Amino acid sequence: MILVMDVGNTNITLGVYDGDELLYHWRIATQRERTADEHAVLLQQLFAMGQITFQQIEGIIISSVVPPIMTALELMCLRYFGKKPFVVGPGIKTGLELKNENPKEVGADRIVNAVAAIELYGPPLIVVDFGTATTFCIIDGNGRYVGGIIAPGIKIATEALFQRAAKLPRIDLVKPPHVIGRNTITSMQSGVIYGFAGQVDGLVNRIQNELSLPFTVIATGGLAGVVADESSAIHFIDPLLTLKGLRLIYQKNFTKQ
Repeated sequence: MILVMDVGNTNITLGVYDGDELLYHWRIATQRERTADEHAVLLQQLFAMGQITFQQIEGIIISSVVPPIMTALELMCLRYFGKKPFVVGPGIKTGLELKNENPKEVGADRIVNAVAAIELYGPPLIVVDFGTATTFCIIDGNGRYVGGIIAPGIKIATEALFQRAAKLPRIDLVKPPHVIGRNTITSMQSGVIYGFAGQVDGLVNRIQNELSLPFTVIATGGLAGVVADESSAIHFIDPLLTLKGLRLIYQKNFTKQ
């Protein structure tokens, strides 16, 4: 079994694979102050629900966009699993050619998503990740990562409305009954849900016009389901794309121990 961990700014998504099968997966809040011991206690509780022990884990792979949390996570892996985690970064085998001006700027999560999308869906691809930021990763017909787009995420935009506009409340991110809101809450929900769906459709259209390729568009991330159903451009929703990519990269770099 291998433990895969994707550390995002808002959530840490974890999974346990037995070969190619994802046995369990969980999502926990990212807390930079959490110690190695606290991470271990939380993981032990999650593992217990699946009757998994730390001793069954043969390897660990982590992708992270939150450097301050990595010291505690790496210590936790060494202390409680007896394993040095494999961290996605420069120099690892991914099979992905990066055409960015500065490849080191590409986030580990975006690389992992691209690897999984190419393997599972085939290029050319656009991967839209609805996380703390909404990111677009563009992969050409030869499977090369040619660039991307970064926009404010759904929760960031919604929270900004609440914090900066005195009379606007926090809202649940659910589809309103009509596009035209009949009150403040449904008006905000419409702006967020249909506004972000329109953003996706508009940007995908511009990407297609610029590169003239028949892209397959994949939506992933914790908030993918909120918007993807309202977008005409998105073909597939794959909320576990990052975990799948971590498994693939692990297999590219290691034989079974």
